[in-house]
Amino acid sequence: MAKILYIEDNEDNIYMMSRRLQRKGYEVLIARDGADGLAQAKSRVPALILMDLGLPVIDGWEVTRQLREAPETAAVPIVALSAHAMPEDRERAFAAGCDDFFAKPVNFPRLIDRIDALLNATPKT
Repeated sequence: MAKILYIEDNEDNIYMMSRRLQRKGYEVLIARDGADGLAQAKSRVPALILMDLGLPVIDGWEVTRQLREAPETAAVPIVALSAHAMPEDRERAFAAGCDDFFAKPVNFPRLIDRIDALLNATPKT
């Protein structure tokens, strides 16, 4: 069972996404702000991270940059999930180090396909 860290501050999104991911067989860790997400990613090293970009404490772009700089999380796939859906927001997410970007509301079947592809492409350690 792959471990996914979901960094999101909206309780409704957390409830909906975590339940759907658990039904697909993933273990879901939750962080409600960027600082907690950064700490959990480094200490628990998930197989994949779902990153909201508009987070309190530290925004998702900065969390992603810091995760890419840390040896323990540099290779962990990061998928941005954001209401910031303008082309420049997408470009900014990729520049920070995200592997993919989905605008909210997220197309869940497409997201699951992408999660599976990223997890299957990631070398197992």
